[in-house]
Amino acid sequence: MSELGNRLKEARLSKGLSLDDLQNATKIQKRYLVGIEEGNYSMMPGKFYVRAFIKQYAEAVGIEIEELLVEFKDEIPATMNDDIPEKLSRVQARPAISNNSTKILSVLPKILITIFVIGFLVLIWYLLQQNAGVRTNNKIDDVNKDTKYETNLKDTSKSSEKENKKSNKTKETNKSETKPAPVAPQQELAVAQTNGNKTTYDLKNTDKFQLKVVSTGETWVNILNDKGHSFFQGILKKGATESQSIDFTNETGAVIVVGKSTETEIYVNDQKLEFAVSPTQSVRQDITINFVKSKE
Repeated sequence: MSELGNRLKEARLSKGLSLDDLQNATKIQKRYLVGIEEGNYSMMPGKFYVRAFIKQYAEAVGIEIEELLVEFKDEIPATMNDDIPEKLSRVQARPAISNNSTKILSVLPKILITIFVIGFLVLIWYLLQQNAGVRTNNKIDDVNKDTKYETNLKDTSKSSEKENKKSNKTKETNKSETKPAPVAPQQELAVAQTNGNKTTYDLKNTDKFQLKVVSTGETWVNILNDKGHSFFQGILKKGATESQSIDFTNETGAVIVVGKSTETEIYVNDQKLEFAVSPTQSVRQDITINFVKSKE
């Protein structure tokens, strides 16, 4: 057992919490909690989740997380990208550009500029030709319009009085018969309360609850109903299993535990949920959505 794991375990036992109790409080699987206490980080989904799970564990047992990170900074894995040195070595290993290639690169900008100037001149010539054609067509249209206007003016003056009388009668009839069409209520998804990284939303003015959770990169999520039953728990990764869609219409609420909110999007009936707490402020977020069904 590591010193960090021993510290966390002692704090847990001092509060009288079992691993099952801690699992229910943090929504972290029991096997990951055991791995943290034993210092076995290789079983975790990734380095990011090691730090996130340790932080959640510490908060649950009442340990100041900043103090813990400073004290055990050498033991907690960093989240920086490990393949940077490898990429740098590949860049350094690329062969030097030959003299012929250097000459071609020096001439290439001149060629591109010449092509650009020729293309620009062709575009101007084309626009001038189009503009000249439009002016000619406009003059012909103006002559035709003047001729038609003189012919129609006589016919219009004769029928205008009859049309005005009919129009006035129609307006009076429509005023007494026309009724405004009923407006269907729009779905409302509003923040009810926020506490730390936990936010509760109310879903109103709809008779369905279709939930979709999408990863734009890689994230760990747990999707449950408000009774604690989990419909999905695991990793969502773009290009692999990147989304989960669940119908909560027959439920009274949903709970979404997001491990990495910076790479997670939540949709309710195709409406994107806006995080009340900025993902840059709290990466791990617990979202609760109460389904307030419309009364028939």
